[in-house]
Amino acid sequence: MTRDLTLGILGGGQLAQMIALAALPLGVRCVVLEPDPLAPARLCAEHLRAPYTDPAGLERLTGCDAVTLEFENVPVGATSVLEGQVPLRPSPAVLHRSKHRGREKVALEAAGARVAPYRLIESEADLEGALASLGGQGILKTAELGYDGKGQARIGNEAELHAAWDELGGVPCVLEGLVPFVREVSLGVARGPDGSLSFGPLVENIHRGGILRRSVYPAGSSAHTAAQARTLAGAVADAWGVVGLITLEFFELAGVDGQGGELIVNEVAPRVHNSGHLTQDGGGVSQFEAAVRAALGLPMQDFLPLLPCGMVNILGWEKGNEPDWAALESLPGTHLHLYHKASKPGRKLGHVNVVGQTPEEVLAGMEMVQRVLGIK
Repeated sequence: MTRDLTLGILGGGQLAQMIALAALPLGVRCVVLEPDPLAPARLCAEHLRAPYTDPAGLERLTGCDAVTLEFENVPVGATSVLEGQVPLRPSPAVLHRSKHRGREKVALEAAGARVAPYRLIESEADLEGALASLGGQGILKTAELGYDGKGQARIGNEAELHAAWDELGGVPCVLEGLVPFVREVSLGVARGPDGSLSFGPLVENIHRGGILRRSVYPAGSSAHTAAQARTLAGAVADAWGVVGLITLEFFELAGVDGQGGELIVNEVAPRVHNSGHLTQDGGGVSQFEAAVRAALGLPMQDFLPLLPCGMVNILGWEKGNEPDWAALESLPGTHLHLYHKASKPGRKLGHVNVVGQTPEEVLAGMEMVQRVLGIK
């Protein structure tokens, strides 16, 4: 029997590109709806160059076996057209929760997860006393949109809170109290139409300026903490009725009495995630293949790397500072992934995965990659 399935994707960026590349060996072709004529996924998928709400484009997607997405801020007009016409995975209900930080926190708490202390800021009157109730320091984030550090500001006093509220446009926000975490970690979970679950690795992440710079597996967390992450991810996926793949980002608190630290959920991405890119080259199923399997109801399996591995993001460079690609590709254990995007400072243009026999070998390889890329 020859498998002949088609997966639609809302969005045609690098995540859609990597989903499409993982789908092809499974006998699955992808169709992306994306207005950008230079969308990275156009190189390996059928590209519908049109707005996300384009009637003809949406009609084409209804002919797919299922539709998934590569970003959460899909226009409601698009999902409302697709709902009921084709399996949309994750569902509009999951998107509704995850695209608004306030709704997401309420839904996480209902699923049994702990979140950072917070206050909803929907009007100027809500600013009064909010910061003091959270200990006098926090981070103000727009309730919707915002990505890679955009749409947020660190707050240390009342004057900064009012100034940040004005600078963010006076839109609905969430003010979060600061959490004294020891590390940031993330974990993906895929859930099939029959409720079966598969889990990715617990990955340790380093951010700078709100942008993920590097990820490594295994994380420095204990086995107890890794098990806790799987339990929480599974509980959220089940409680939200997820079909598809979601990624949970956690703050890990300091442990006590030899036990691993408790996890606080920072946010949920209803899609494949930058921190999961290292699963491409660790020897097991990748997060992208797991997302395809879940969306189409194919047999599930955990997407854990078989070897220690890490990932370093490649960001856009200033003119004249293009990386030495030959030097980068000659490093042992490295796998270069470029997105075919024009360079702009700070823009994610690709990543390098590093695989080794030991965690120490991976960390040393990542340091070499960073030196070649000029990252301190």
